[in-house]
Amino acid sequence: MELAVRQAPYKSSLNVAAPSHVFTIGRVAELLAEEEQWLQEIALELEPEDGPITVHGTDDRSTLAFTEFGIENLRVLIDEHKRQFARAAQILRTK
Repeated sequence: MELAVRQAPYKSSLNVAAPSHVFTIGRVAELLAEEEQWLQEIALELEPEDGPITVHGTDDRSTLAFTEFGIENLRVLIDEHKRQFARAAQILRTK
């Protein structure tokens, strides 16, 4: 007799480790010594797979948080934005 193997309905076929902790946007701003509002704006460029997470709280409030991978991706964006700003400033100075 052959027994059917039954898989639990909640198990995903993806083998991805779930984050055990995240850092709020406020904490990330402190860690990176950047303005929280500016980080909020540039974080809009990140895709969900890049590590941002929306955390929902009480009173329909939510905050942006990041996995460690998300912080690294945010650092890349910060560097890109700062380079673009420096290039634009250089162009303006030469005019």
